[in-house]
Amino acid sequence: MPERFNWQIGRPMAYPYDGPQPERQVAYVFDTNKCIECQTCTVACKTCWTSGKGQETIFWNNVETKPYGGYPLEWDTRLLDQLGPAEWKGKRLASRTIFEQATGKDSDKQPPFGHRPAVEDYAAPNVGEDDITGLVEKGGHFAGVHPIWMFYLARICNHCDNPACLAACPRRAIYKRVEDGIVLVDQERCRGYQECVRACPYKKVFFNVVSRISEKCIGCFPRVENGEVALCVQSCIGKIRMHGFLTTRGEPREDNPLDYIVRIRRLALPLYPQYGTGPNVYYIPPIHVPTRFLEQLFGPGVEQSRRLYRGLAGDRRLLGCLLLFGATDRMITRFDVQGEVAIGWNDAGEEIARVPITEPSWVRDHYDEKYDAYRHNTT
Repeated sequence: MPERFNWQIGRPMAYPYDGPQPERQVAYVFDTNKCIECQTCTVACKTCWTSGKGQETIFWNNVETKPYGGYPLEWDTRLLDQLGPAEWKGKRLASRTIFEQATGKDSDKQPPFGHRPAVEDYAAPNVGEDDITGLVEKGGHFAGVHPIWMFYLARICNHCDNPACLAACPRRAIYKRVEDGIVLVDQERCRGYQECVRACPYKKVFFNVVSRISEKCIGCFPRVENGEVALCVQSCIGKIRMHGFLTTRGEPREDNPLDYIVRIRRLALPLYPQYGTGPNVYYIPPIHVPTRFLEQLFGPGVEQSRRLYRGLAGDRRLLGCLLLFGATDRMITRFDVQGEVAIGWNDAGEEIARVPITEPSWVRDHYDEKYDAYRHNTT
């Protein structure tokens, strides 16, 4: 079986499909500290892409409450129970990925390790919503890492570097676009075997019971081709998302916001990197959740990420980069912080975003001499 280096696990790994690297890789950053689970992203995606027959319980974008929520039901805990805890030696994964689980003579011909959810597992997208890990006593006050907690986890297809769905498909109906790394299903070739559903560890490939073929998030590629961010990113009220590209053929660029946040500063981390798929949705971990739980989700870089996040006030460039989240519906491919302003440009070199580091405010006098009027602080 061919091998390729996976920077997220710090070592080479087996992967059955020896395809070319994309020219650049579409990627997202989600700040979990800002998500309020308003589901605006879910509704925007649902109404545009999955409102047809057989798609009633298909959500390409969903937001779930951790630690108890999950769509489909127990999508992550079932696989974790089967694989066991990840073993890390520093930044290097010592345990095996889902592509390396098979042993024996024909191990290189086995599909990625996985499980297929039952139909009823898709029936309750909001199971566990807002459930916390315990009871809060009246008057309870928490600071720092909370003893009782929950947080919201927004999920879409990760458009992985090493897609398990692609590796598992016996029809070769799934492909990764060379121009941007978006992973798509060729629905004319698909015959509905659902091996992609079984193999995807994030359960972001779905089976349409009416059309009898698989479908998944398309990365809003018609918008991407026109330089626009995905609908889930544009509609986000909390401005928790950034959509752009990672550099794949060359060193990460300091002026590329995705490269800067993900590869250079390592503020945002992949979800379940131990699976080996190389997911390209990156999360800024919540600062109030216990480290051991977060390291199971995001790997060994959690503490470093949280130190960076807590120190943003003294890190003007990183802070300016984060302030560009939600500042435009166009894809920012270059940014800079100049004085008290963060600026973003698109591929054409056009300025598309300009955000002040400090939001301007004005305090008016209590008595206005010009209008002989008094102003009161009322809301």
